Amino acid sequence: MLFGAAMAVMAAAAAQADEIELYFVNLEDGATVSAPVTVVFGLRGKGVAPAGVDQDGTGHHHILLNRPPFGEWPNDTEISQIGIPADDHHIHFGGGQTETVLDLPAGSHSLQLLLGDHFHVPHDPVVASERITITVTE
Repeated sequence: MLFGAAMAVMAAAAAQADEIELYFVNLEDGATVSAPVTVVFGLRGKGVAPAGVDQDGTGHHHILLNRPPFGEWPNDTEISQIGIPADDHHIHFGGGQTETVLDLPAGSHSLQLLLGDHFHVPHDPVVASERITITVTE
């Protein structure tokens, strides 16, 4: 019977993971926008807490900018283990921010949201938005 109980717990955890959604509130794939670009982050099924705050069911936002979708970058396995770097392709919002303004140059840019834990490590299972591409005009 213990096996059945364990399966029920695993099924409940999988169902909860299916209910978590990270998304862009105000941007859609293929959108044309003018600079500077306001980006509003949406999150359903988890809460937002600043980096360094270890609270169950929470995380903080990161934008993956102009790079392949999470899981397709050569260093993503390492990122999953030690944390998301802070560089031109990985923008941190460790203060618990839920929106930002990006001063992107004119042209095409890809964006993806990735939720990190209190140490900037992506959740397991990964909580990420769809990767979108926007065109920025001056």
